[in-house]
Amino acid sequence: MTLSSSNLSSWFSSNPTIKQTPSTKKAVNLTFKTGRSPCSLVTSNASKGSKKSVQDLPVKNGSSRYCLCCPRRHFLGVLGTGLLPVFPSFASDEDPMAVLNRIHPPRPDWYEEFYASAMEKAMTSYEAEIAGYKSQLFASLRGKVDKILEIGIGTGPNLKYYADYPGINVFGVDPNGKMEKYALAAAQNVGLSPSNFKFMQAVAEALPLDDASVDAVVGTLVLCSVKDVDKALQEVKRVLKPGGFYVFVEHVAAKDGTILRFVQGILDPLQQTVADGCHLTRKTATNIAEAGFASLDVNEVVLSTASFVNPHVCGIAYR
Repeated sequence: MTLSSSNLSSWFSSNPTIKQTPSTKKAVNLTFKTGRSPCSLVTSNASKGSKKSVQDLPVKNGSSRYCLCCPRRHFLGVLGTGLLPVFPSFASDEDPMAVLNRIHPPRPDWYEEFYASAMEKAMTSYEAEIAGYKSQLFASLRGKVDKILEIGIGTGPNLKYYADYPGINVFGVDPNGKMEKYALAAAQNVGLSPSNFKFMQAVAEALPLDDASVDAVVGTLVLCSVKDVDKALQEVKRVLKPGGFYVFVEHVAAKDGTILRFVQGILDPLQQTVADGCHLTRKTATNIAEAGFASLDVNEVVLSTASFVNPHVCGIAYR
């Protein structure tokens, strides 16, 4: 079965009602509110005043794939050390399977299974702390979307936040095919029917979906370790319908000049080596701000369960 814009609608047979965001092409001026309370999001665009200017605007980074060192993965960093087909009809300029094999070369089944199993068991404290932020982000989408793509879906920890949306249909993308059974189980546990959930093995830089085919894209702890952050964000924009939503939670570099930022700089090369390409010093908020979204709501938070993998930015970018 080919996933194109024509048969997406017939397969999932639903039409979203989206609250359109004004399609301004003004440059985004990224600002933050900081704190530890659940996300109080600041709408940031060129016409609104800044509360705090971001420190990381000039820099863009890129390298390697999904992260072993984010809070949901960093415990595996010290180890260092038969999948669903990807459908060929898509609007990206490269074949998704070829990009997958280049960025995420095939690995032994035992390693992929171990990694997936570990992710399933290791996230309790982190997910408990981040739950308030995620709940508020996803609540803002209720009633506005019915087709969601989640990149780096992993074992499906976010499904519980949107599985009960009326008429919801979900695509879950991850480079590790062994995540499928865990994501399917998570979907079933939160009442999402198998007919409304589709797992696909792919990377964020080459999504196997057609242009303007989903109402929202979700990505949490993903951009720290994709091969090309900017390419991944352009793919997010490509598959989003006009007025669509990109919901994100990502860890970013600490403020320049701080002790934490110094520590991150020292550990970053080692981290990339032993933690499957995860970057501690990426300035991902800047990449999102400069990706060309119409507007951006973002909040910066520090999580006690994330250790030196702080701060985090959480928010919504509007297509």
